[in-house]
Amino acid sequence: MTPLKLQPLPASWEECIQRGWDSIDILLVTGDAYIDHPSFGVALIGRFLEHYGYRVAILSQPRYDSPSDFQRFPAPNLYCGITAGNLDSIVANYTGNGKVRETDAYSPGGNGWRSKEKNKNNRYRPDRASLIYANLARSCYKDTPIVLGGLEASLRRFVHYDYKQNRIRSSFLTDAKADLVVYGMGEHAVLDIARKCQSGKPLQGIYGSCERLTENELNRRFAGWSAPDSNDFLVLPSLTEIQGDKKLFLDAELALDKHSRAGSDKIVLQKQQTHWVVQHPGAKSLTVRELDSLYELPYTRLPHPQSPDVPAYRMIKDSVTIVRGCSGNCSFCAITRHQGATIQNRSVESITRECKTLAASPSFSGTISDLGGPTANLYGTSCAIGGCKKKDCLYPQICKHLVIDEERFLSLLAKVASIDNVRHVFISSGLRMELLLRTPSLLRELILHHIPGTMKIAPEHSSKEVLKLMHKEPHALLTKFINHSRALAKSLGKNLKVVPYVISSHPGCRDQHATQLANDMGKLGLPLKQFQDFTPTPGTLSTAMYVTGLSRIDKKPIYVAKNSSERMKQRKLLEGKNSNPRVRHNDIRATATRKKVRRR
Repeated sequence: MTPLKLQPLPASWEECIQRGWDSIDILLVTGDAYIDHPSFGVALIGRFLEHYGYRVAILSQPRYDSPSDFQRFPAPNLYCGITAGNLDSIVANYTGNGKVRETDAYSPGGNGWRSKEKNKNNRYRPDRASLIYANLARSCYKDTPIVLGGLEASLRRFVHYDYKQNRIRSSFLTDAKADLVVYGMGEHAVLDIARKCQSGKPLQGIYGSCERLTENELNRRFAGWSAPDSNDFLVLPSLTEIQGDKKLFLDAELALDKHSRAGSDKIVLQKQQTHWVVQHPGAKSLTVRELDSLYELPYTRLPHPQSPDVPAYRMIKDSVTIVRGCSGNCSFCAITRHQGATIQNRSVESITRECKTLAASPSFSGTISDLGGPTANLYGTSCAIGGCKKKDCLYPQICKHLVIDEERFLSLLAKVASIDNVRHVFISSGLRMELLLRTPSLLRELILHHIPGTMKIAPEHSSKEVLKLMHKEPHALLTKFINHSRALAKSLGKNLKVVPYVISSHPGCRDQHATQLANDMGKLGLPLKQFQDFTPTPGTLSTAMYVTGLSRIDKKPIYVAKNSSERMKQRKLLEGKNSNPRVRHNDIRATATRKKVRRR
């Protein structure tokens, strides 16, 4: 066997042979072009499994009009892992109003199509990719366990709403007839699965996974699950019940939200059609040492040679992940459901080592584009009492038990800035305003040295009613923050530019609320350069409100802009009040994709 050098994981059987392999242990299939960078989930999982001695190959963006690309690999010895990629495939392929996207930032050249022929079978990524890939894998590897993972499968593991089809769908686990779904950040689970497959043990009871069981299997494995006094199980409304009464969809999502934030050890059950989805407790969060090790694996930090020009790579190549998770619990965001509400911080030393590696790269421009994560300035935060069931650290105000380590963040910035070849260190990820007001030295340092042209904040709206539904802080916070930051910037001789992200057509938002939003931003001198139409994608409470027309707070009816004319009217109200005619409009991706690719 030839010795391993710093090279990408093999992306073809020919590359496997070049390594002297006669078989592979795990085949990872992805809807994205393969980028060997830790911000891309398939690279991170692949390198992690490789670190533990497994032969891992990548099948990137296979054709799905035939099994030919799957047939180029022999059946894996252990299992086939499948992800739609860093985005939900419906979000990747369609706008919030169901229009086909012409571009795909995760495909070669940013093109959503393999050629000029734009038919449904010629996209790089199919609709509901996890299902399509699973069926192709099953047809080729009949005795190989099929494991779904990544953002799409994680957020579609229970009954969910599909906005392109405008209907309630059953779990992808049962639709795909896969063996397991790995949900959340899956490092522990994928390793447990590999070890069980290797030892011939059944794929049962793996933390961070969901199984598919018949009624008889459920009764044999979990006797007493249906007992009314059982504290070991959370039984959600079934697919049939939800289809018969959509109000139950909100009940199910609220129960899942509470369960997820609490880190509950209850087993979650939901009947689909003939099978049950059984969700085991979540895997334990990685320790600081484990998280450090994960991001310091030998990534090439480059695209695989078969797809060199990928826009998402250009955006992320000089960035470094410093934190996981978010305790904001915004209604429209699925981070809590996928990454969790517990904040996981890397060590300053590990981040600095990764930045030194990045700075030594021949292609490094001198600028680290982002030290960030879902919310950059949650880095260094922790809980003084070790956590609670609510994990709502920022709403309606900062929890008294939240420990904010300003000095740790300042130390990180100073150490990274002192690295040879590093001229600029920027924070491009979103920032929480209420935390910045509690960290005056950090805010000063950001304004002076670490904002790449504009500071990105996300007030989302200004209406009291809409903000409550969004689970966001009141508009008064934005006013206080803007006034304070501008005064500070002026005293430092800086001209601070702030870009506010806002959402139109969120459940509960009427035309008058859109007008109020535009007027309120205008009063603060904040042009609406970036706003998003709300898109109801899986795994968020906002989507449940969209589907049911009920408030998450008291379950009373709320207005929901559903048809295109209602949504377009709110958009035009924002555009008409905007002082910049070159307003930029985006579709919100409620699967938590706004803050770059690192959410996976």
